[in-house]
Amino acid sequence: MAEGSKTTLSSRFDSEAIEEAAALVAAGCPVAVPTETVYGLAADARNPQAVARIYAAKGRPDFNPLIVHVPDLAAAARLGVFGDIERALAARFWPGPLTLVVPRTADCPVASIATAGLDTIALRVPGHRAMQALLAATGAPLAAPSANASGRVSPTRAEHVLASLDGRIALVIDDGPTRAGVESTIARVKHGAIEILRPGPVTADMLHEASGLAVTGVEGSEIVAPGMLASHYAPGKPVRLGASDFADEEFGIGFGAVRGDYSLSDAGDLTEAAARLFDALHAGAASAKAKIAVAAIPFEGLGAAINDRLSRAAV
Repeated sequence: MAEGSKTTLSSRFDSEAIEEAAALVAAGCPVAVPTETVYGLAADARNPQAVARIYAAKGRPDFNPLIVHVPDLAAAARLGVFGDIERALAARFWPGPLTLVVPRTADCPVASIATAGLDTIALRVPGHRAMQALLAATGAPLAAPSANASGRVSPTRAEHVLASLDGRIALVIDDGPTRAGVESTIARVKHGAIEILRPGPVTADMLHEASGLAVTGVEGSEIVAPGMLASHYAPGKPVRLGASDFADEEFGIGFGAVRGDYSLSDAGDLTEAAARLFDALHAGAASAKAKIAVAAIPFEGLGAAINDRLSRAAV
């Protein structure tokens, strides 16, 4: 954050806001910017001091690597080593909510603090106009985890960023609510299969269809990608999952026929539920009720990502 700043400026997305954000990034200051998934806290991934300011603003554990955002596959291939399968996945899903974990190139300029000292790098080409505009204006690869205090609910609106980081960063670009509502799928190719390190909008079936390879979950407890900590997205209150009804002291998050104080989707639509998930957890955290309870969500398709976030919120 800029020296002497005491509050965070919120600016609607336009060319002037992007110009101001680019100047802050050039000065080594992280700024909050929307992507199609959630709002990210972006800084020049090549600048270790700037990346350290991301960690400082978020209070993030230093062993959890960051996703590096780039404008296109050509830029990604300058930072990471892409095989035929990774290139096929990039061609199918980029720009979009898929992060690929690949080996770093020998001359990768990304600071090791951004990859937590690993010899791999998590790369994504975002599909949102604001992040693409900032990438173009800075000419830099941008490390950008979710723009919230570490372990708290991820932000899908500019006001969520301000609720968590006001006074810790200089600027948030407001371009309305995000579309996907949950963070990107993170995957890597390993031993002839695709391993999902974090579920997200790009599902296992979609990855299999695009590659023809088997798709598996991650095994073991090694932290190799963002979002792999067991306790994450915590709203600061006890969270009960799989609820069919709600107690008086519980803020009820409903789904389908199970109605509560906030409904993820009255129609039982998983895409709508994903887009509303973090809004619901923010609402529960801000409510006067001491606990939060969430209706059961199916595990198929996008439901896997929703349940993954909920299980981490409930730890």
